[in-house]
Amino acid sequence: MKLYGYWRSSTAYRVRIALNLKGLTAEHVPVHLVRDGGEHHRPEYKALNPQEAVPTLVTDGGAVLTQSLAICEWLEERHPRPPLLPPDSEARARVRAFALAIGCEIHPLTNLRVLSHLTGAMGLSDADKLAWYRHWTTVGLAQLEALVAGHPGTGRFVQGDSPTLADVCLVPQLYNARRFEVDLAPYPTLVRIDSACRELPAFAAAAPEQQPDAV
Repeated sequence: MKLYGYWRSSTAYRVRIALNLKGLTAEHVPVHLVRDGGEHHRPEYKALNPQEAVPTLVTDGGAVLTQSLAICEWLEERHPRPPLLPPDSEARARVRAFALAIGCEIHPLTNLRVLSHLTGAMGLSDADKLAWYRHWTTVGLAQLEALVAGHPGTGRFVQGDSPTLADVCLVPQLYNARRFEVDLAPYPTLVRIDSACRELPAFAAAAPEQQPDAV
């Protein structure tokens, strides 16, 4: 398999974690999102992924998969052990809801192309961009904290005592929050879970700074 990604992309980070948890390997193909206007806009990459985004996973069979959550679900279906989703249907729904709260609520408002548009076409200052990022991140993290704090399903991880798709999404989101100096003190349950995750080799090896294209 080949994984096209960028070391600091939170969505590529999710897929790296999922691959590691499954004990799978993929050749890493760097796609720099900033250099020369962004390598994801080059015609050869656009032909591979018309959305001009990372990650893209090319399977051993030659299938081209896009969107990190879809890729993680594919990995779960093709390589079900160890599972990223719990066996109980209500618990699976809870895990998916948590992951989607990040993938569909927080990330779309705070990703690179949105932030670039704010300071480019919209003419906002870097300070305004940072305020935008922190606002939507803190709104989202407060909601995630409410989903896990005191919930009977919460264990060492978001759901129980084994990492799931929820944790796969949480760790990259908190990594980004720290990059933008978001105060995480109001979210002690999320921080505790994040710390437990990052103690695991699968999460540690997927960290941005451990990637070959890290600069």
